[in-house]
Order: sequence, then structure tokens, then C-alpha cells
Amino acid sequence: MTTRRNFIKDAGLIATGLAMAPSFANALISKPQATIGLQLYTLRDIIGKDVKGVIEKVAKAGYKEVETYSYAPKGSFWGLTPKAFKSLLDANGLYAPSGHFSFENYITSGNLDDIKAYIEASNILGSKYVVAPWLSENLRKTADDYKKVAERLNVAGELCIKSGINVAYHNHGFEFDKHGDTTGFDLLLGGTDPNLVYYELDLYWAVYAGHAPIEIFKKSPHRFKMWHVKDMDKTNRNWNTEIGKGSIDFKSIFEKASLSGVKHIYVEQETNYKPNYIESIGESANYIKNNLLK
Repeated sequence: MTTRRNFIKDAGLIATGLAMAPSFANALISKPQATIGLQLYTLRDIIGKDVKGVIEKVAKAGYKEVETYSYAPKGSFWGLTPKAFKSLLDANGLYAPSGHFSFENYITSGNLDDIKAYIEASNILGSKYVVAPWLSENLRKTADDYKKVAERLNVAGELCIKSGINVAYHNHGFEFDKHGDTTGFDLLLGGTDPNLVYYELDLYWAVYAGHAPIEIFKKSPHRFKMWHVKDMDKTNRNWNTEIGKGSIDFKSIFEKASLSGVKHIYVEQETNYKPNYIESIGESANYIKNNLLK
């Protein structure tokens, strides 16, 4: 049982330890306390053909978590019910903390039925985040459009949090386009309640749009609970590559993990797999484990 006296004693020991070993303290607070995850969209060309076999290979490649995508209301995960997919993940030592779900109909209509279906599926998986992954062009033409999206995210966040789930938003590059003297990204951050809506920062897209992820963390600390770790090919910035082989300085970003508040990191690669899908994701997992999480 923790008493006030024990708390003060423990705090004193911690303070002494930090004073004696500042380098250790810095390491402790700077590295993300996260396991390596994979956004399954990376394997979109093969997962539908053999979901069980692909999930087994993901686990063998060194991953402990996955992020789902493409679940439609009352749908399935590549032909498996949420319960069956949960069993498949469990059998391979995997956990799905979050999933990408289409918010398009909800943002257009305000009808929460889709969100309720996502909550139901997420609760079966034991997930903690329902993520809005994309905005069609017709939903993001003006500053007012982004303000509407922010309002919808807040309402969805209120509903989700009652079930122990949080809403999050995943960026691409277009959110950083200017709308007057601001950007869509800033409108979303400023228009959403920090207690209701978190963010999944796609590091590649932030860099692609000319923004330093660390500066984004400084501006809105602790709101970025998830990252997409996706590297930029050195010869063609429109291509991805395995983590550590591209042009993004992930080491400096990972050193500021505590400022971000990140809890889950997901490798994502959409193009340019070398030599193939599975070996590619394995190389990325090894690089993160050996170079970024130590």
C-alpha cells in the first residue's frame, strides 16, 4: 500500500538517483515506452489472400502489435469476425491497440451509427483507439470544413470515451496546406478537445509537408499517442523504404518521445519493398529495436 510517507521516501530516492545519474534519467524519459507495431495496410496486397498466414509472419518478423484498417460497420477483418480475428491475434502473441475506420459517412451526416459499430468491434479486440485515417477532398476544401471535422471528432470522442476508447486522427500531407493564415492541421488541433481527441502523427507525411515532428510535439505536447514510422527513400521522396535506409532522422525524433506522449509506434510502408513484403517489415522491426528503442 502506498502511503504519503512512502511516496515522499520514494520520490526522494528518485530525485537522488536522477541527480547522481542525469544521463540515465534522460534516457529513461526520452525513449518511447512502446513495443513495435505494424500498420497492416503495409501488407494490403497480400493479407486478404491469406490472413492467417500473413498474421503469423508478422509475429515472426518481430512485431508485438498491429493496427487494423478497412473494417466496415458490421463487417469483418479480411473475412474474419472481430472475435475470430482477436483469437488469431492472441494465438500469435499480437495485440491491436488501435484501428483505422472510415469516418466519412459520419462527418458528412453526423449519424453516429458507424462509430457505434467501430466501438463494438474495438471492444471485442480490446483496442483503445478508433482512428479517423483519411478525409476525402470534398471534406477538406476550406477552413470551415476542418472546423466541422473537429466538431465531429469531439462528438465521436465523447461517445467513445464512455466505452473506454479514445478517438484519434491520422494525418497525411494535405492537412498542412494553408487556409488563410493557418493550416488544416492547426485547425484540427485547435478545434478538438485534448481530453477527447488524440492524434496519430505520420512522421513521413509531416516531413514530406516540410514540418519537423519535434516542433509539432513542442506546439501540442502529449497529444500524439501514436506514430506511423515510415521512412522516405533517399532518391525519390514519393517512395517509402525500410526504416533506417531513408532520409528521415528518426533518432532525434525518438529522443523526444516523452514530449509527444507516444504509446504505440507502428511501422508503415506503402511502396518500394526490398526484397519483399515480409523481409522488408522484418528489417524495419530490427532497426527500430536495435537503434531507436535502446
